[in-house]
Amino acid sequence: MKSRWASFAFSALVLHGTIAAIDPVAVNNPAQGGLADGAKGAGVVRAQILLGRAHFSCGEIDGTFGSNFQKALTAFQGERKIPLSGALDAATWEAINKDTAPALIDYSITPLDVKGPFVPIPADVKEQAKLPQLGYSSALEGLGEKFHASPELLQALNPDADFDQAGQRLTVPNVRVRPRPRAGRVVISKGESSVRAYDASGRLLAFFAATIGSEHDPLPIGDWRIKGIFRNPKFHYDATLFWNTKGSTDKEVLAPGPNSPVGPVWIDLSKEHFGIHGTPEPGKVGHATSHGCIRLTNWDALDLAAMVRAGTPATLKE
Repeated sequence: MKSRWASFAFSALVLHGTIAAIDPVAVNNPAQGGLADGAKGAGVVRAQILLGRAHFSCGEIDGTFGSNFQKALTAFQGERKIPLSGALDAATWEAINKDTAPALIDYSITPLDVKGPFVPIPADVKEQAKLPQLGYSSALEGLGEKFHASPELLQALNPDADFDQAGQRLTVPNVRVRPRPRAGRVVISKGESSVRAYDASGRLLAFFAATIGSEHDPLPIGDWRIKGIFRNPKFHYDATLFWNTKGSTDKEVLAPGPNSPVGPVWIDLSKEHFGIHGTPEPGKVGHATSHGCIRLTNWDALDLAAMVRAGTPATLKE
């Protein structure tokens, strides 16, 4: 799809530091204490997983109580009619723990998980266009996306694991969710950096942390609609759509894949060149800017795509 695209540079997965080992038993324990902004560790991991299962996604599960998680938590509190503390207090834990499934489960790496090919994604668009697919750079990157988690978190849960070995047993987030309800409308908020899906009666069905617009490419405020949903789309790069390409008229067609600039799905809006889509850099969702489009993690974009259809109203607001 033709779209505006926030970042041209994608490289092999680089781990930006490490996380201390996390005890899976502590994550699966429903008896958790109060936690607030800045907290890290098992309790935050548990809450991120269970909120994601309830369709309140902070994006990448990383064990850190940051801005994305606080927004998802506050949205959950509002929908459940809990005081909007913005913290993991007793009332919020009681509501979260109504999902009694284990937050972490066992998983064995499959031959498909490590099959590849795993190829570093070059920064140059022309070089990207030469690749037959924009797949994962490593098995660890793919497993992170499969379980909605940062690679660092998977390593913290499995400090001795070989992520390139089929048959390796792992402890992973239990991200299986309830069936996706049909959305009656979608609201994209620039101020909240979020996408919310509501049913026909106005009940909040899902919350997703998002990256939305920039100073140079502001969100097109107004009432639009979803025109269509395109899965595994090719990306039609057109330099004339970008403010920072210095007069270039280059055009390239990039192959589909999770490391495509738009990820595995493009939800087309009735505003030309704008859509809701995935991203090759899930850890940057909510912490970067875009060329006007609305960027979610790949799994959240797929989740939303399953909830909407052509004609679904989409309101874009400040």
